[in-house]
Amino acid sequence: MKVTLKILLAAAVLLLVYMCYRSIMTPIEFNAEKDTRENAIKARLVDIRKAQIEYKNVYKTHAGSFNDLVKFLKDDKLPFLIKEGVLTDEQLEKGMTEKEAVKKGLIRRDTIWVVAKDTLFGKNYNVDDLANVPGTSVKFSMDTATLTSGSGYTVKVFEAGVKYDDYLGDLDKQLVVNLKDKAEKLEKYPGLRVGSLTEINNNAGNWE
Repeated sequence: MKVTLKILLAAAVLLLVYMCYRSIMTPIEFNAEKDTRENAIKARLVDIRKAQIEYKNVYKTHAGSFNDLVKFLKDDKLPFLIKEGVLTDEQLEKGMTEKEAVKKGLIRRDTIWVVAKDTLFGKNYNVDDLANVPGTSVKFSMDTATLTSGSGYTVKVFEAGVKYDDYLGDLDKQLVVNLKDKAEKLEKYPGLRVGSLTEINNNAGNWE
């Protein structure tokens, strides 16, 4: 009887130690995985913002869908400045400008038109992945709106984002719930996003 009691007591102690260990490690592991996933997502959202800014420069409004944005990146061309040579210190001291140096053939400045994707991201960038949330099977949400500033000006805005449930849903459920509750109490977006449909924030990411 005493041997059985000792075995049960030892098992209970081991279980308690394990539970204490997991209570410490679970949030640590959760945060580590969360950071890894969010770093990739933030980078993708920054790319979306970069593409949307250029789209707006061309069309005076943001792309209403990823199909429109990807088509722009694949089909439209943007100016790309080729620079060969720089002004020397001596030339700068003499007050020579780049325009004068170009006229004299001392340096070269030519503008060529390059596919938007290549200009913004490079030839090997896969724009078809732009809408996909890294590490998941879901896509970013994206929408546009027109807001009125405090001074009465209308401002075109966009928002692209993904919620905690979509990229952390396979991790500890309670810790995800805690994140969502915190966001709700602070009236924040429950996930990661760039831009906003409700405030003029210069297309900032909500982590910036």
